[in-house]
Amino acid sequence: MRKRIGFLSFGHWQRAEWSQTRTAADALAQTVELAVAAEELGVDGAFVRVHHFARQLSAPFPLLAAIGVRTSRIEIGTGVIDLRYENPLYMAEDAAVADLLSGGRLQLGISRGSPEPAYQGFEAFGVTSPDPRAKADIFMAAISGAGVVHADVGGRPGSATLPIQPQSPGLAERIWWGSGSRETAKWVGEYGLNMMSSTLLLEDTKVPFDELQAEQIQIFRDAWRDAGHEREPRVSVSRSVIPITTDLDRQLFGRDANQDQVGWLDGAISRFGRTYTGDPDRIAEELAQDAAVAAADTVLLTVPNQLGVDYNARLLGTIVEHVAPAIGWVDARAAAPEGA
Repeated sequence: MRKRIGFLSFGHWQRAEWSQTRTAADALAQTVELAVAAEELGVDGAFVRVHHFARQLSAPFPLLAAIGVRTSRIEIGTGVIDLRYENPLYMAEDAAVADLLSGGRLQLGISRGSPEPAYQGFEAFGVTSPDPRAKADIFMAAISGAGVVHADVGGRPGSATLPIQPQSPGLAERIWWGSGSRETAKWVGEYGLNMMSSTLLLEDTKVPFDELQAEQIQIFRDAWRDAGHEREPRVSVSRSVIPITTDLDRQLFGRDANQDQVGWLDGAISRFGRTYTGDPDRIAEELAQDAAVAAADTVLLTVPNQLGVDYNARLLGTIVEHVAPAIGWVDARAAAPEGA
């Protein structure tokens, strides 16, 4: 499977003097503009994080639809939507609309999500049953065209059932689950979704992060194979990659330790992946040795969005030219047949 790269934005905003992203309007508009710039550079994907009760991107579908109508090739997606906050049928309608507007380019990451700042915040959304896996069942059935409610016949339920509308063919094969552990990876493989693995894992076995993540990926692929799913699954990993090519880069990121970290998160000892900072050629060599990057077909690059579109477009351009080829990435436009 062809190696892809994409960017992943948290969409932070704050009114700090140094921030180029001071309002929610800035964060939204700049995400669209960065997706346009990334597509022009040959980047394969534009992905956004989803958080609630924080100055970050939250409601993904209007944003994804906006990116979809401004671009023509780049994949658009989430990493990830926290299902605890969602009405799965409403989300199925939103997802289908965004997918249709983009011409079938939606790659939707869903899961339990990261810890949120609000205590039981999903209850404020009117959610009484926050079980993410149960909601995934409903969501997947809905986007696959299953009847989800009985038709009304004279004020009584009829025997026929109605699917949500619209339907977007093929969307069900482009849903990903954000997995933070080996146990979850096995479940995802059995269930039959693509798998996203972040820059952190909610476990630590005293091995380097990339090796633990590569083990997680292999567990997923083994479970997928044993379950007998017919199609080839996709796997993404996220990495923080900051090539240092200017004095500003050096001032902002030159002191990074470039080491894994271990800490306590969401009730578990967790391992956080290192940041790759430094000379582009050295980063390329190090990423080429990253076991999980080698095992995944898609690498999502986290971007410091508050530094603005120009900065991040330059960062992505440096990665495209000097780093990504070392991990097997090839510009899809150059690889495509003439006229494709």
